Amino acid sequence: MLDPVNFRLALISAAGLGFRHGFDYDHIAAITDITSVQSRARDAMRYGLLYVTGHATTVAVLGAAAIVFRVALPAASDRWAERMVGITLLLLGIYVLGTFFRPSTHSHGPRTRITLLVNGALWIYWRLSVLFGGTRVQAPQVFKDGYGTTSTFLVGVIHGLGAETPTQILLFLMLANLGGTGPGLLGLLMFIVGLLAMNTLMCTSAAGLFSVTFAKPNALRALTLLTSVYSIIIGIVFLTGSAARLPSLAG
Repeated sequence: MLDPVNFRLALISAAGLGFRHGFDYDHIAAITDITSVQSRARDAMRYGLLYVTGHATTVAVLGAAAIVFRVALPAASDRWAERMVGITLLLLGIYVLGTFFRPSTHSHGPRTRITLLVNGALWIYWRLSVLFGGTRVQAPQVFKDGYGTTSTFLVGVIHGLGAETPTQILLFLMLANLGGTGPGLLGLLMFIVGLLAMNTLMCTSAAGLFSVTFAKPNALRALTLLTSVYSIIIGIVFLTGSAARLPSLAG
């Protein structure tokens, strides 16, 4: 069993790691992407938290599997997950960049950016099926009606696949091995609490910042441009496998 003092320190460390993880580059990019094209601060907050919830759900599932079964995702999956995160950030950034040239987007209600990813994949599948004898005339599409809870949640789930870093899994496994499954799961819970705390703070800040600029079109367009460029750059970094070389935002 863990010494009570060491156990408390481990739990505090887990919460600190979760809080720190919530400030990673991909979280900043995704949350600012999602909040930047919402027409109301309430929508920006709601969709931002949906992303956070999806992310936390994946972390909870992966972390619980590591603790209960003493297993983690194969090392090769890290690269696959990193590419998925990069693709979503790149497409989100491109969509937001489109709002820079179409400022009226904000007045027509929120629209989904995950649509680009899903519909792009469906279009490729459709084209391949046509080449090999498919009879469907039009490509299938999803999320036609704009931003939805499912699409935003899905982005968070995808990004959560990249959360299983060695340091975090090592902490969960340490708690499970030394204190049992219960302490391990408690450590996981503390990590998620820290993650939710940081990302809720980020959602609130981003929603407030963009809502303040709604009455200032030039400031809003400039902020939108910065958001899209940042997301595209981080997406490319993740796609090229350079994320590990990014300097720590925690200093």
